Amino acid sequence: MPKATKKAKAALSSVKIPKTKLTQSNGSSPVTPKTPKTPADEGIEFFESVGKGEQPIRVYELRLDPDGGPNKDRAYMRLPPAYTPYVVRVTLDAGTPASRNGVFKTNFPLDGGRFERDRFAERRLPTDFSSPIQIDLPISHAGAFVYWIEYDGDTPGSRVKGREGYFNIDPILKAKARTPILSGGQIAQDGSAVKSDYVNIPLDGLSILTMVSKWMGPISSWRDYFAETSARGYNMIHWTPLQERGESDSPYSIRNQLVYEPSMFDGGKTDLGSDGGKAKLEEMLRIARDEYGLLSLTDVVLNHTANDSPWLLEHPEAGFSPANTPHLTPALELDTAMLEFSAGLQAAGLPTTVSSEQDVTMLVDAFSAYLKERTLWQYYVLDVNRERKAVKEALERKDIVAWVGPDVAYKTVVELAEIMRESGQIQGYKKLEKRFGTQVPGPVAAGFVKAAFLNLADDSESLADAWVRVVDVLNVPLYEEWTEDTKTALDNIRNRLKYTRLDAHGPKLGPITSQLPLVEPYFTRLKKSDPQTYSLANNGWIWNADPLSNFALWPSKAYLRREVIVWGDCVKLRYGDGPSSNPWLWEYMTKYVTSLAGTFEGFRIDNCHSTPLHVGVALLDAARAVNPNLYVCAELFTGSEEMDTIFVSRLGINSLIREAGNAWDPKEFSRLLYRHGLGKPLGSMDGACMTSKAELPPPTGKGPTRDCVVIPHNGSVPHALFYDLTHDNESYLDKRSAEDALSTGALVTFSFSAIGSVKGFDDLYPKLLNLVGEKRKYEVTNLGERSGIARAKRLLNALHTEMALEGFEEGHVHQENDYIVLHRVQPSTQKGYILVVHTAFHKGSKDRGYITPIKLRSTKAKFIYGAYIDIPSYDIDNDPKTLRGLPGKLVDMPEVVVPQGLDGEGPFAEIVVPDYFPPGSFMVFETQLQGLDSSLDAFCSQGADAAFANLNLVDLNVVLHRAEGEERDATGGEIGTYAVPGLGNLVYCGLEGWMHPLRHIMRYNDLGHPLCGHLREGTWAFDYIYNRLLKQVDVFPALAQPAKWFKERLDRVKETVPPFLRPKYFAIIISEAYKAARRAAIEQCSNFVSSGHDFTHNLSLCSIQMHGQVKSASLDPGKPTPSLAAGLPHFAAGWARCWGRDVFISLRGLFLTTGNFEGAKAHILAFASTLKHGLIPNLLDSLRNPRYNSRDSPWWMLQNIQDYAKSAPDGLSILSESVKRRFPKDDTWVPWNDPAAYAYSSTIAEIIQEILQRHADGIHFREYNAGPNLDMQMRDEGFNIDIQVDWNTGLIFGGNRYNCGTWMDKMGESERAGNKGLPGTPRDGAPVEITGLLKSTLRWLDELSKAGKFPFEGVEADIDGKRRLVTYKEWSDLLQSSFEKCYYVPTDPSEDVNYNINSSIVNRRGIYKDVYGSGAGREWSDYQFRPNFPIAMTVAPELFDPEHALGALKLADEVLRGPLGMKTLDPIDLQYRPYYDNANDGTDPSIAKGWNYHNGPEWGWPLGYFLRAYLYFDTKVGAGKTDPTQTLHHLHRILLKPREHIQKDPWAGIPELTNKDGEFCRDSCNTQAWSASCLLDFLEEVHKLSAASRAA
Repeated sequence: MPKATKKAKAALSSVKIPKTKLTQSNGSSPVTPKTPKTPADEGIEFFESVGKGEQPIRVYELRLDPDGGPNKDRAYMRLPPAYTPYVVRVTLDAGTPASRNGVFKTNFPLDGGRFERDRFAERRLPTDFSSPIQIDLPISHAGAFVYWIEYDGDTPGSRVKGREGYFNIDPILKAKARTPILSGGQIAQDGSAVKSDYVNIPLDGLSILTMVSKWMGPISSWRDYFAETSARGYNMIHWTPLQERGESDSPYSIRNQLVYEPSMFDGGKTDLGSDGGKAKLEEMLRIARDEYGLLSLTDVVLNHTANDSPWLLEHPEAGFSPANTPHLTPALELDTAMLEFSAGLQAAGLPTTVSSEQDVTMLVDAFSAYLKERTLWQYYVLDVNRERKAVKEALERKDIVAWVGPDVAYKTVVELAEIMRESGQIQGYKKLEKRFGTQVPGPVAAGFVKAAFLNLADDSESLADAWVRVVDVLNVPLYEEWTEDTKTALDNIRNRLKYTRLDAHGPKLGPITSQLPLVEPYFTRLKKSDPQTYSLANNGWIWNADPLSNFALWPSKAYLRREVIVWGDCVKLRYGDGPSSNPWLWEYMTKYVTSLAGTFEGFRIDNCHSTPLHVGVALLDAARAVNPNLYVCAELFTGSEEMDTIFVSRLGINSLIREAGNAWDPKEFSRLLYRHGLGKPLGSMDGACMTSKAELPPPTGKGPTRDCVVIPHNGSVPHALFYDLTHDNESYLDKRSAEDALSTGALVTFSFSAIGSVKGFDDLYPKLLNLVGEKRKYEVTNLGERSGIARAKRLLNALHTEMALEGFEEGHVHQENDYIVLHRVQPSTQKGYILVVHTAFHKGSKDRGYITPIKLRSTKAKFIYGAYIDIPSYDIDNDPKTLRGLPGKLVDMPEVVVPQGLDGEGPFAEIVVPDYFPPGSFMVFETQLQGLDSSLDAFCSQGADAAFANLNLVDLNVVLHRAEGEERDATGGEIGTYAVPGLGNLVYCGLEGWMHPLRHIMRYNDLGHPLCGHLREGTWAFDYIYNRLLKQVDVFPALAQPAKWFKERLDRVKETVPPFLRPKYFAIIISEAYKAARRAAIEQCSNFVSSGHDFTHNLSLCSIQMHGQVKSASLDPGKPTPSLAAGLPHFAAGWARCWGRDVFISLRGLFLTTGNFEGAKAHILAFASTLKHGLIPNLLDSLRNPRYNSRDSPWWMLQNIQDYAKSAPDGLSILSESVKRRFPKDDTWVPWNDPAAYAYSSTIAEIIQEILQRHADGIHFREYNAGPNLDMQMRDEGFNIDIQVDWNTGLIFGGNRYNCGTWMDKMGESERAGNKGLPGTPRDGAPVEITGLLKSTLRWLDELSKAGKFPFEGVEADIDGKRRLVTYKEWSDLLQSSFEKCYYVPTDPSEDVNYNINSSIVNRRGIYKDVYGSGAGREWSDYQFRPNFPIAMTVAPELFDPEHALGALKLADEVLRGPLGMKTLDPIDLQYRPYYDNANDGTDPSIAKGWNYHNGPEWGWPLGYFLRAYLYFDTKVGAGKTDPTQTLHHLHRILLKPREHIQKDPWAGIPELTNKDGEFCRDSCNTQAWSASCLLDFLEEVHKLSAASRAA
C-alpha cells in the first residue's frame, strides 16, 4: 500500500464522530427509520416499483481484482448525477480469494435511510465457483462513498479487509434555462437570456466567476453585478468568504464564522439581525438565482480563524499553544526573541530599513548572536549535572531498576549510548517540551551502568562518572540537532526578510518596527498573561509539505525551524483526532458549514491540502446532510496526482481547480487542455463499442426486471474546474501579455469541464488585486465600453454551457507554433464548433505567425465570430475609488469564408487564418459533418447475430482465429495474417486477431494507436476482412453470410465516413461481429460452458482456436477434414499439426467438456483406425506417414474413449463403431492408397482389446523407415521399440536410454555439446502416468464386462511358462497391490523396508516416483520429483493411499507449481535447468539445443491434472473434507495467473510452457491445446461439484 494511502487511512480511522442511535433491521445492515423518505429510500422505491415505457437503466460496471479491491486506475470512480436512479455493478470473478465467505461493505445507504459515514450496509457474496459474482447497488443521490470486500484469510479464523475503493456521485445542480446564443448561425441579440424554467446543469456546463464582495459595495447594489455576470454568460458566482472579517480585512481571515460582514449591509451591524445577516444575504442570492440564473458557491475556511476572533479568548484550546502542544514551547520562545530583537534594533545600533544584502546579513548575524543567549539547546539535551546526581542518589539508596535489555557488559560508551537510545528509556527524548526535559530516571540509569561497568562494582562515584560519559555521547547528536535547527531557522528568517523588504517582486514592507517586526510573527498573543495558554500558532503553508501531516503537531519542527510561510492574521485551528478532542470547536465549525450549506449551492474548500482529512470528511458530511446536492471544489497543492485523488475521493470533491496560467508556452497549454478539457477524442469508441444491452434483475430482490445498458467503468481522474485566472494569481499583463487574456479565455471556455474566471479578467485588470490592502470598488461595465473581452466571453461562455447540455463530449486539440485549435463535437449529430486561437505568450508582437490551413474532411464550416483585442496603452488607471481595466477594445473580425475543396481523400472545408490575426486573436466556426447517415451506427451494429447464426464450430475457427501458418496452408499461400504498420502482424487472421488491439483502443479511446492511424490512412483492412472470407466460401459455404454482412457495412463506411471516423466504425463492426461469433460459439457448447464465467468461456474458445481445417493436415488421407492442432504457431499445419498424444490429452477438455462430441468422435475413430503394433501414432501426418514411437499415446486414447462413453449422448455405442484399419493385420507398412490399406475393419471394442492384448504379449519392433530420413537426431538404438508387462506387478515397462516414448520427449540435437541422439528424459521403465491410465482402463473394462457391455473378459498372457486368461480385474488388482510399494517414497526412512526403495539415491521424500524401474545406470531417475503423478491420481485415485497422496500434492504445490504451469523437475535436482532455449548451441549438454525442455521449464497442461488430483484428495482427507470450499478457494487462487494471461495475451490461450516462475519463453507455443484443455477439465469438475451441492 502506498505510504500516502496508509496515512490517509490512519487519519480517517482515528475519527470517532458521535452518531444518533439507529434501529436494527432483521437483515445484515442496520437501517434508520424510513420516515420521512430519504433519497436512498426513494431510489429503492424506484427500483421496486413497476414502470412502463421506461428508458433502459444505466449500469456502471466496476470489475474488481481477485483480492477484492479495485486496481489503481479504478480506485476512484466519478459517477454522473442520479437524475434517474441507476446501478453501480461491482463484479468479481468466481472463485477468487475475495469470494471466500466474502462480504461486500459500503457506507452508501443500500438499505435506505440517512447516510452516515461509519454505518455500513453489507451484502454477502455468493459462493458459486462457476458463475461470475456481482453486486448491484441502486444509486439515487449524490455524495462520497467507500466500499470494500472482507473475506476469510489464509489463517483459520482470520478475516482480510480488501483494498478500499471510492465512488463519488456528482450533485444535481438546477439553474434557470437560457435562450440559445446563436440564431440562424448568427449571435442572437437576445441570446443567453434567462428563461423561467429550470434545467439540470452538468458540472461540465458550469461557468463560474469569482467575486470579492468587499469590492462590490453593499448588497443593495449587487443587482448590477448580477446583471453583468449573467449577461457575460456565467451561471455561478464564486464568493470569497462573506463572513465578518478580522482586523486585516482579508476575506479569508474570518472573525466570526456565524455572522456576515457588517459592511455588506447598508446599516452595518444594526442591519444584521438576530441571524447575523443570513436571511438578507439569502434573499439576495435568491434574486441572483431566480432572476439572473446565477448559482452561488462560497469559500469555506476550515483551517484557521482571524487572529482577533473574540471566541479565541474563551476557547484558546481551539488553537495550538505550548499548553496543549508542548513541543511548540521553544518555537514560541524563538518567536518572542525575534519580536524583542525587532523592537530593540535602533537602540542596538542596527539598521531598521533594509536596503541591501549587507543589511540582511548584518541583521541576521545580530539575531543569531541574540538567539544564542536564549540557550535553546537546553530543550534538546540531557542535563549532565542532574543526570550524575540522579544516578548517584539511586545507587546510594539502592533504588536500582535491573537492566533487562541487550547485554551491555564491557561495551564502549558509544555502543552503550546507542543501546540506551534504542531502549525507549530516555524520557522526553526529542520532544522539546521544556528545558532539560530529556532525562533518564536515576534508578534506570543506575541499573544500566551497573550492568555495563562490572569492573566498578558498587562504587557509586565511579559509576556516576561512567554514566556521565554515556550522557556526553547521548548529547552529541542532540547538540548537532539544535545546531542544525537553529541554522535552518536563521536561513529561513534571512530568506523571508530578504523577500519582504528587499526583493523587487516582494511586498517591500518598509522599516522594521515592533508592529512590523523582522519577519512575520508565528504566534498570536491573545493575552500578556499566561503566554503558554494564550499564545496561539498562526496558520500558513510549507513548500512541498506532506499534506497528510499536520505541521503543528510533534514531531514536526516547522514552527521552530521557521519553515512555515505564515499568515499572521490567521490562527491555525486544533481539531485533534475528533470531536472528543475539542468538543466546542467541532460544534462551532459544524454550525458554520451547515449554515453555509443551507445558503449556497456549492463550497470551495480553502487551503484544502492543509485541511486535516478527517476534519474535511466529517464537516462535509454534515454539510451534505443539509444539502445533499452540494457542489464541492478545491484547489490542491499536494504535488502528486495520487495524493490529489486521495483528497478527491475521501472528501467527495467534485472538481479540482486547475489554472491555464500555469502553462509556460503553447505546447504546455495544449497539454493542459488535453488533460483537463478534452472530454473524449473525436471518433471515440467506448460508448458505441463497450456498452452492452442486458436485463437487470431488481437490485433489492423486489420489483420488475428492467432493460439496462451495461457500461464498463475504467475509473476516473478528478474532474477539473479550469480557470483562465484565479483571484490569487498574477494578471496576464504580468505573466504573459494583456492580449493573451482573450486567447486564453477563449480556449478555457472550449474545455469540456467546469470553467472559471475572476471578476476583472474580462475587464483587463492589469494587476493582481491585494485581498487585504485593496479598498477600491469594481467598475460595472456590462458589455459596453471598457468591458474588455466581455462581449467575446458572452458568446463563449454561453456556447460552453450549451455544448455541455447538448453532449458535445468529443474534442480534438491541435497545437502548431503559437496556435492552438480546439474542436468540440456532438458525436450523435456530428455538429461541432471549432476554435482557432493565436496565443500571446509574449508581449509586443503583432505578427500573424504561421499555422497550416486547417482541413476538415467531409465537413462544412461556417464562420460565427472572431475578434482580437486592441490595447492602445498599457498605462494603469490608478483611480482612487474604482477598479478599472486597461483601455482595450474588442475588435470584431470580418467574416472568414471557408472554401470547400476536393482531393484524393474526398471533400473538405479549409479554414485559412486571415492575413491580420495578431497574437491574442480567436475565431469560432460552426461545423457539420456532411453525408454521414444518422442510421449508420445502428446499421453497423445490427444483424450480426443472424449473419453468424448458421456457422458451425469449424466455420467459426475461420472467422475467429486462424494463425499465419493455418491461413497460408488453407488458402494456398494467398492469405496470411494482417500486418499493421508500426504494430506488426496480428497473431490471427480472424476477429480475435483484431480484437486484441481493439479491446484497449475501445476501452481507453486510444485513437493514437498504430491501428487507428492505419485505418485513417486507408481502407486496406476493410477489404481484408471480407475478402479472406469470400475467397474461402467454396470450402466453407456458410461463410458467405458473414462475408456479405461485413462487406455491406464496411463498404458503406468506406463510402460515407471521413478518415478520422473510420477507426470508430471499424471497431463497431469488428466488435459486434466478434460478440456475435463468440455468442454463436458459446451457444453451441455444453451447459457447463454456456452457464460459466468468462474464464470458462475463454478456455472453451481454445477448442475452436485449435480445431480447424487446413489442406496439409487431416483425419482422412484422401481429403481435408478438420483436425486439432497441438499448438500455435508452431504446430499449425502439415505433419506437425496433429499429434496422437496431444489430441488425447486435449480431447476431454476441448471437445467433451464443451459438448463437441462430433469432433471428439472423429479424432477417436481416425486414430483408432491407425492402430499398429498395439500403438497409435504420435505424429499422424494425415494418416499417410504416421510414426509409432509413443508408448503413452494408446493409453491416453483409451482414457478418452472411456471419457467419451461416459459423457456423450449414447456414448457407449462408440464401442460398436466399426473403423477400417489403415494397416494390414501383420503390421506391414503400406501406403495409404495401397489395396492392402483399409482392407479390413474392427470395432472400437476390438481396438481396445487389441491394445491390451498386444501389450500383454509384449511389443517389440523397429520403426518403419528407421534412420536419418525418419529422424535425423535419433541414434540407431532409439528406433527399437520394446514394451512388456511385468506380471509380478502388473506394470508395463518399456523404452531404452536412446528413445523417449512419453510426453517428455526431447531428443538431444547438439553435436557440439555431445547430446545428439540422447533423450533429455528417456523415462524408460514404468512411467507413473501410464500405470495410472492402465489402471483406469482396466477398472472401466471390468465394470463393462461384468455388465455384459464389453465382449471380452481379459487378456491371454504367458505367466510362469503358461498361457492363461488374465481378467481385467486380476490385472487391475495386481496393479492395486503393487502400486504404493513400487512408487511411494516414504517420509520416514525407517519405513523404506516396506517399499521398493534404494535409500541411497533418494533425493526427496514424501513423493511418488516419476518412473519405476529406470534403465541400468539411470536408477536415480526413478526418484526425480516431477508433475506426472497427479495424472495417475486423477484417472485412478484408488491406487493411492489418500494421506500419502495429499502429502505429495502439497509438496508439489510448494515445490513444483509455477504461475502458469508445473515445473517439470524439482528445483533441488542436479538436472534442474528452468530456462529453455532451443537455439542455444553451446557446449553445456544440459541445455544445448533445449535439452532441458522437460528438466525445469514450467509446462501448462500438468497444472490441470494437479488441480483435479488436489481437489479429489483434499476433499477426501484434507481441509476440504468438512468444507470443500476451503479446497476450492485454494485451487481457484492458483488459477488467477492463467485467468489473467488468457484475458490479456494476444493469442487468447495458455502457453505450452514458460521459463522459471512464469517467465516468457520465446520457443514455446503461445497457445497450446492441452494447456487450455486440462484447465477446462478441472473447471468442469468444479461445475459438477457446485451442481451437486445446489441439488443437495
